[in-house]
Amino acid sequence: MSTGGPDLFVICKNCQAEVSPYITECPYCGSRLRKRAPKLDREGRPTERKRRTPSPSLPRLRRGEIPGIRAESHPYATIALLAAGFAGTLLWRAALVGSTHAIELWAFYGTHLWWRLLVAPFTYVNTGYAIVTLGAIALYGWLLERRHGPVLVLLVFGIAAVGGAAVTAADSTLPLALGANGGALALIIVWAIPDLLALRAGEEIDGDLLGTAVIAVVVALMPLVGAGASWVSAGVGVLTGILIGLPLALTGGR
Repeated sequence: MSTGGPDLFVICKNCQAEVSPYITECPYCGSRLRKRAPKLDREGRPTERKRRTPSPSLPRLRRGEIPGIRAESHPYATIALLAAGFAGTLLWRAALVGSTHAIELWAFYGTHLWWRLLVAPFTYVNTGYAIVTLGAIALYGWLLERRHGPVLVLLVFGIAAVGGAAVTAADSTLPLALGANGGALALIIVWAIPDLLALRAGEEIDGDLLGTAVIAVVVALMPLVGAGASWVSAGVGVLTGILIGLPLALTGGR
């Protein structure tokens, strides 16, 4: 066998005879040496077929998905908040909660009635108040959930809305706090802070801060026209939005 040149012979594994490397069967014992005759390169040497490396492939696209762009998930947390708000409004408007029992039902902070704080943000006694607040929650809850996921939306809304009801209930001289104007304001502020910081740094933004400011002002002024809307709840919502949104934006959670 010469170095650098084609093999002169191969050894049959059955009879140990030296045979040509270009045949498929041993002429002495008939044993199968290979499935097919080898291909030769330019120098006359047998070349083995190289195994093809599988090319990387993308998973099958889902319906409506664009190649290279991650599909958006459904805003389940926002939908749940809206469904609860609509349910509370319909129950009240259908007189399932009578006006005689309303004061007793929403007189917060009985020693064993803490659960009322969880129900209050989803109860609207004024239709206009419900439309404005739920509309703001639908828009900015969806935008925030698309950016950060459902957990943050529920966390921001829960702290602002339930916290606002709790702070209002702590003072018996304050009017009853119903609805989620504080929760809506918190969602708006958390969403808007990254764009405000980018605008301050001279960067371009895609969000409509002017429209957002108008919506925020309307929601904040709901206590003037909407029964159950509380100034205290609105203040708690603004504070919650700043305390959560500012650190989130500064740490890169945009």
